[in-house]
Amino acid sequence: MSKNSLKKDKIKILLLEGVHQSAVDLIQQSGYTNVEYHKKALPESELIQKASQAHFIGIRSRTQLTREVLAECKKLIAVGCFCIGTNQVDLTAATESGICVFNAPYSNTRSVAELVISEAILLRRKIPEKNAACHKGGWLKSADGSYEIRGKTLGIIGYGAIGSQVSVMAESLGMKVIFYDVTAKLPLGNATHIPSLDALLATANIISLHVPETPETKNLIGRKEISLMKKDAILINASRGTVVDIDALADRLKSGNLAGAAIDVFPTEPKGSDDEFVSPLRGFDNVILTPHIGGSTQEAQANIGLEVAEKLIKYSDNGTTTSSVNMPEVALPKHTDFHRLLHVHRNIPGVLAAINQVFSEHGINVSSQYLQTNDKLGYVVLDVESNSSELGLEKLRAIEGTIKCRVLF
Repeated sequence: MSKNSLKKDKIKILLLEGVHQSAVDLIQQSGYTNVEYHKKALPESELIQKASQAHFIGIRSRTQLTREVLAECKKLIAVGCFCIGTNQVDLTAATESGICVFNAPYSNTRSVAELVISEAILLRRKIPEKNAACHKGGWLKSADGSYEIRGKTLGIIGYGAIGSQVSVMAESLGMKVIFYDVTAKLPLGNATHIPSLDALLATANIISLHVPETPETKNLIGRKEISLMKKDAILINASRGTVVDIDALADRLKSGNLAGAAIDVFPTEPKGSDDEFVSPLRGFDNVILTPHIGGSTQEAQANIGLEVAEKLIKYSDNGTTTSSVNMPEVALPKHTDFHRLLHVHRNIPGVLAAINQVFSEHGINVSSQYLQTNDKLGYVVLDVESNSSELGLEKLRAIEGTIKCRVLF
């Protein structure tokens, strides 16, 4: 457990996978100069060696911070996932170690939404087939099977940040929007909630998936669900690779009973650009395959870099955990004349009482106190006079259930 507040130039920050320069710039402008930057993910042995010395780590989607890796990261305070998901981090292990995890759930919504709309237009106009024919010397100058998307029904599965933005963009193009979500959502514009997944699949001309990866969404679109789709429907998945049964989709496409598909995410993806991409969807002229690039625009990556870097900086500077995916969320004011004690503990009864008791017994005056809990953790922040911080830290560390404790000067 950290005993003292480190000077910013002593705080080691490890950034991997080509995190956008906007993040590096903001971190350095905030006074953190001890930054190690790598354009790619590291092999596990090298990752462990580097991460074991880091106080903060920034990754994208390829680096796997497993329980085994995190067990070696004794100095680690927080992880920044410069992407939407956090599946690449063992959140249970991180939580048990009091490691705060942040992500960027909204910064790339526009980029993903634009990709979905553009793919819907391309597939409805049969552009992939016509493009392939031209490259082979063909000339498919025909309107057969080509349609505008205006007036068509778009079915959105998952009406969150991205799904709702797709909804707004689609309506602006004259589409009718229906959506299905397992939780109640306020429709935007004229979008209509559909009470069942099956009803949406049977109704929509274009179906777009925007759901998280959970046990409930694995193979959400399986053989049965694909069979419910109209013969002239298209399926777009820019959410998670495990959501669609790819083999079932390939079989339906082979039968000619589906107009097309656009898939950006896959159950198994190559580890690097030099590895072969293998999928039963290869070879279909009416299928757009993209290498998990829904949020891969310069604008999105720059926004993600700023969003996650700011969260890491705030947590390092003053202990703010707002929008952490695993820690109790506390928005904290700046601390100036006091030392700030940060105490992460297991959420068990009596911790706050124990803190107040030992502070009272030792005459430690608390200027301000903040407490928030979730089902696993409690997070207490105390501002104390500078001459009491060392004793306060010692007493906090001795309290039962303590996971991580540090002081900010």
